[in-house]
Amino acid sequence: MPRVAPHDPFFRVATATAFTHRLLSGLAAGRYAAVRVPGFFSPERCAEVLGALERRTFDSYGTARVQPPVMRFGVGISDHMADGGVADSYWEALEGHDRAWRALDLSFDPFAVCREALGAHWPGGVAVGRRGGRELGDGVAREPNQGFLVHFDDASREYTEDLLDTPLIGQFAFNLYLSVPPSGGETVLWRHRWQPEDEAYRLPASYGYDEAVVRGAESLEITPCAGEALLIDPRYFHAVRPSRGARRVALGFAVGLASSGQLVTWA
Repeated sequence: MPRVAPHDPFFRVATATAFTHRLLSGLAAGRYAAVRVPGFFSPERCAEVLGALERRTFDSYGTARVQPPVMRFGVGISDHMADGGVADSYWEALEGHDRAWRALDLSFDPFAVCREALGAHWPGGVAVGRRGGRELGDGVAREPNQGFLVHFDDASREYTEDLLDTPLIGQFAFNLYLSVPPSGGETVLWRHRWQPEDEAYRLPASYGYDEAVVRGAESLEITPCAGEALLIDPRYFHAVRPSRGARRVALGFAVGLASSGQLVTWA
């Protein structure tokens, strides 16, 4: 008989109508790899935000570090890392970010709506994180039409000291899909977290790794749907496949589980 590959029953995706306390605590505890909520935004809300964004010019993440290029509207803190901390340039860029989002003249604040829904069943609620008493960015719109390379996200490893004023004991990544392509654009997660020997696979001057770093690891693939929200454990190595046929635009931000019990976000 053919050998059946071993499967971790906790390496799975939960689909639900809301981000419940059970699902969020399960994601933090490692009982899920991801949680998805279809219909998180109505088609009308997606169309309003997407229509406003289509009239604006997207920038790219720093191309010296992010190749192939990933377009975005808003400011990402990853472009302002300096010596294991956050460069002063981030705060100046954040002022422009706030002006740009206000200029969209939306009938609602999409990031505030996301936070409210995300924290509806969480006792500590959700708030935008602070560093040195100053509020960080609340989110960005991303368009990774050429995909994201294999990588992981873990603020405790990326920053020398605590990124936020409150220490984190867990981290998630949130995406709300405004538009999706007819094919491609899948998020792939591998049941593999960073180990020191993985640095041999890191691509020069890049955030990403050669896909050989996850060779043989169990994986799962998530096809995005417009209006759906997805919360993943980004400490697993993950990637986004290139889009084919249309734009893949999503609102995104990081979510941390603080030692206080509150959920905090940043971008």
